[in-house]
Amino acid sequence: MAFRKNVTYSSRPNHAARAAHARGDRQFRKYDTSYIQPQRSKGPVVFMVIVALVVVALVVGVFLFLGRGSAAGNTYELAAEGTSVQVTIGEGSVVADMASALGQAGLISSDAEFVKRVSDLGLESQLKPGTYEFVAGEDVDQIISSLQAGPPMGASVTVPEGFTVAKIADAVEQATQGTITAKAFKKAAKKVSDYEADYAFLKGVKSLEGFLFPKTYELGENPSADSLIRQMLDQYQKEVEALDYSYPRTCGLNQYQALILASIVEKESDAEVRDKVASVFYNRLSTEGEPSYGYLQSDATTAYEVGHDPTAEEVHANTPYSTYAHAGLPPTPICSPGLESLKAVCSPNQEYLTQGYFYFYFKEDSSGKMQYYFSHDLDEHNQAIANA
Repeated sequence: MAFRKNVTYSSRPNHAARAAHARGDRQFRKYDTSYIQPQRSKGPVVFMVIVALVVVALVVGVFLFLGRGSAAGNTYELAAEGTSVQVTIGEGSVVADMASALGQAGLISSDAEFVKRVSDLGLESQLKPGTYEFVAGEDVDQIISSLQAGPPMGASVTVPEGFTVAKIADAVEQATQGTITAKAFKKAAKKVSDYEADYAFLKGVKSLEGFLFPKTYELGENPSADSLIRQMLDQYQKEVEALDYSYPRTCGLNQYQALILASIVEKESDAEVRDKVASVFYNRLSTEGEPSYGYLQSDATTAYEVGHDPTAEEVHANTPYSTYAHAGLPPTPICSPGLESLKAVCSPNQEYLTQGYFYFYFKEDSSGKMQYYFSHDLDEHNQAIANA
């Protein structure tokens, strides 16, 4: 189970002055029929006007195609996850221009997907120019949201959903150009006792992992690791105030345990299936016998511990974060989950709960979209894997 136009201007000679001068030279003192000329047919003129309009329409069409659609077909290599990337969106840029700039910066893998997603959201006219600081690994919706909000007034650091304390520390070091080192940030984040008195939700926990809420934070003047951590804890406190933890509590989970589960849901799902994945994990946690015996069996927990995609041997090893070797939850969250993952844990999919889904498998399809397959038992799960 497992984030930069050229405008051509034209001018036409104005004959009004010369025509007026010519009329002034004419002094009609008598009628002279020799000046009378047969009226020319308007047919050729109308024809030429029509031709000119057609040519203009074709030119405009080509311009719009090149300006808006030519980029929707390029693919790009993504920058290393966690890398801080600065992107400038020029004044007058259309969505395709933005997609090109983002792709060249390694923030999106496909122009077409970005342009389509903006169109689906109906935000084509709402994305703002300016200079942005992104962190590679943000998903398309996060990038679009930032472009819709507009560039920050000053320096900032972005914490994407799913980042660990270690990755947040790296992002802070890059955003502050080393003013706050990753080492200093991680050292401050280990001192939970420094924050416990001001944040009641930290009482009894041993790590800030999971609490540094995903968001873009303004650095302000003379930022410190402590001030940034407090901003992130303030944001977490604000975001969870409106959540209803009734369902997790009925399952024996306190708010911290719900955060741990939400961090796993964050790593094991995408926006469309978070509530279903949460239901699968609830079913596995609450079943003492077959088929799960209370084991989550999430590779993501071991990946957090070892720092890479784990091998079969690693996920089954007797280590604190192996949810194959130990029933229940791991000791701490494995990342900072976004609000949607927290909501999924507070309100899982009831249909998937009651119908007893215990397994899921995901695989990227030919279009690059992740497809999820949910199953009731192991045989069905293995068949889904074979057919995917």
